[in-house]
Amino acid sequence: MTFLAPVVTGAAALTEEWVSVALVLYGIGSFFGVTVAGQLSDRRPAAVLAVGGPLLLTGWIVLALLASHPVALMVLVLVQGFLSFGVGSTLIARVLYAASDAPTMGGSYATAALNTGAAAGPVLGAFGLNAGLGLPAPFWVASALTGIALVVILATGRTVTKTVADARH
Repeated sequence: MTFLAPVVTGAAALTEEWVSVALVLYGIGSFFGVTVAGQLSDRRPAAVLAVGGPLLLTGWIVLALLASHPVALMVLVLVQGFLSFGVGSTLIARVLYAASDAPTMGGSYATAALNTGAAAGPVLGAFGLNAGLGLPAPFWVASALTGIALVVILATGRTVTKTVADARH
């Protein structure tokens, strides 16, 4: 959500005060996404990823298309916070369970992947903006990165969707 302020004030033509509202909505969505995923992902990781992943991708696409509509923008910011942190926290948990024999390495790889994404996303979003793709360009970048992640999940499905019980055996 690095580029949220220009979308709120530019594409959606809202005042600067709405940037704070958008960030709070994203934070609320993030909190509930982690909370709900924490309840579901230990028992049903495949379901969380199979439902949440495509919804996350769809949400980024819809957000890019509707960024100029203030009500849709605010609702989608909340929803994307929920989905981003729900799917993301499930993926991190899956890495930790998949690496249960090497928890330190698993934790470091999960953290490194998260930090790489946190750095690469804004850089790629900036490239999109500089290429003249408009203020929603970072949302299109998020769509592409989410699509790539879904392909990786499909390619490594059994490892990523192990349950807690599977990891203990």
